[in-house]
Amino acid sequence: MVRFTVLASGSKGNSTVVSGGRTRILVDCGLSCRELFRRMMLAGEEPESLDAIIITHEHMDHINGLSVTARKLGIPVYFTEATHRAWMRWLTPRRQMTYAQWLEQCRQQAAERQAEADTAAVEGEPDEPEPEPATEPPSDRPPSRKQDPTWLPAVEYFQAGQPFDIGDIAVSPFTIPHDAADPVGFVFRAEGVRMAFATDLGYIPPNVKAQLKGVDLLLLESNHDLEMLRDGPYPWAVKQRVLSRVGHLSNEAAAQFLESEYDGQAAYVILAHLSESNNLPELARVTAERALLGRASLLANRLMLAAQHEPLSSINF
Repeated sequence: MVRFTVLASGSKGNSTVVSGGRTRILVDCGLSCRELFRRMMLAGEEPESLDAIIITHEHMDHINGLSVTARKLGIPVYFTEATHRAWMRWLTPRRQMTYAQWLEQCRQQAAERQAEADTAAVEGEPDEPEPEPATEPPSDRPPSRKQDPTWLPAVEYFQAGQPFDIGDIAVSPFTIPHDAADPVGFVFRAEGVRMAFATDLGYIPPNVKAQLKGVDLLLLESNHDLEMLRDGPYPWAVKQRVLSRVGHLSNEAAAQFLESEYDGQAAYVILAHLSESNNLPELARVTAERALLGRASLLANRLMLAAQHEPLSSINF
């Protein structure tokens, strides 16, 4: 049996379980481990049955609970290499210093080097240095697994455009336009069922349109209503980011795709990643329904909305 369960979708956390054959994959891990397990139990999914986690991109609402969840379950995490590196940079503490502090550090280092050179000139060739003591200060030791926030049980890399398998599920990753290091969407295939996953994209380019053809389930972003976003509480810079070609897909853009580009093959269309500040479920639904009702061949499509605070009923094939 093939099953698709959206546990959460939105700017506060995204996670979905894709099941096929004997394999269970968690797509993104944007909820805390505790909340993720709670949602899975509500949806009838067993956390211990997960075989892997696969990540679309490194933004916090997609990776918030990743380390804890992967460690607790002892399962591998699949990233693109650029996404993994970006995620590690997010979690690795970095010392911040002012320009004046940097200059002072440079002066001190230059003074130390000069002092060493002067000492060597006076004393001649130095003796063989003594071995370092076996014990080092704790702060100089590499962090343990428990201390290292980036440690994972196993990491597997994939590349957009190169299909691969995780157990009984075939995965086809494709590039999407979003302001992340190497963001991707997916088409999952199991037991002849194809499920497309496309959120966090500023627009739908030709490569994405090609991937979304001939699928049995389509999960598509419908993030914001244009008027609500323009009149909403976000700062202008954030509004520009959301509206950009590497931002998020509006209700209108999603509807335009459904009306003019979508082939109508999916039994289920799920609208996802709805903004709580700049959208209403009713607006997203009505906008998409108008697009589907305009084409008689699409009336058999079942339209569903993924929510932020509760799991969507599992879809079984």
